[in-house]
Amino acid sequence: MDVLSDAIAAMRTGRPSSSRLRVNSPWCYRFDRYDGAGFHVLLHGTGWLVLDDGEPTYLASGDIVLLPRGTAHVLSDTPRADNSVPFDSRVSDDPLGDTEFLCGKYRLDHTRMHPALAELPDVVHVPARARRHGQLSSAIELLTIELAEARPGREAVITGLLDLLLTYLIRAWLDDNDHDGWPRALRNRYVAATLAALHDKPDAPWRVEDLAAHVGVSRATLARKFTALTGQSPMAYLTWWRMTTAAGLLRTTDRPLAAVARQVGYSSPFAFSHAFKRHFGVTPGRYRAQGDTTRQKEADSVP
Repeated sequence: MDVLSDAIAAMRTGRPSSSRLRVNSPWCYRFDRYDGAGFHVLLHGTGWLVLDDGEPTYLASGDIVLLPRGTAHVLSDTPRADNSVPFDSRVSDDPLGDTEFLCGKYRLDHTRMHPALAELPDVVHVPARARRHGQLSSAIELLTIELAEARPGREAVITGLLDLLLTYLIRAWLDDNDHDGWPRALRNRYVAATLAALHDKPDAPWRVEDLAAHVGVSRATLARKFTALTGQSPMAYLTWWRMTTAAGLLRTTDRPLAAVARQVGYSSPFAFSHAFKRHFGVTPGRYRAQGDTTRQKEADSVP
């Protein structure tokens, strides 16, 4: 199993969106906090990304920034954010603008954020001058082309490319920060094999000794390596993954509670409900109902 793919899929709650804009100086746009993740690609020109409580980040042509927690920020032609205006659908495109950028959002549920993604900083900056990620550059180039003209299948292509872009951005950060923590854990032979087993069969009656035998290392060695690199024991991670998987099933399917419980390794719906409430603070039924209410509100807000 692919842990990164599972981590992204577990958080996703809807389709991503994007827009391409050309502007002339002066320009200064505010992006409110978003319940998901946002990104910007500076296609041409230069600019600055300014957080309310952080140092401005200079952006050169070709630079990419990901805001994995949807942090409020300003995108501007100067490092100051005093005269910002909200970025929304009323912002008009200037065909003669000398600065061009691509903005997008991903709808994600941060309560189901994988601990590997929780290590991401508020801003992931991938400079063009230092970029060694060819696939990321290719995805941006294809996305720019698709946004420039209307062709059959455009929306499907854009959605797929945006999903690719998110994965490539996270990959880039993992590749550039592989000295410790989860980036290192995903590359450790024994830890990675353990994670793959837990993701492949979360319903199996795993014990640490079973996992150790599965990956070919002693129980003590596996427990020590796994905990040191991930910050939690294999059994604690298994519980977290079972609850996260169950939360996704409750929000995206109409499977009965007993079926969800069995799929994540609980023979008793009562035991599952108790574990779920301890983890999320609400019963599985209430959690599912909250998701239905949120989706209805989002649907009602669409013009």
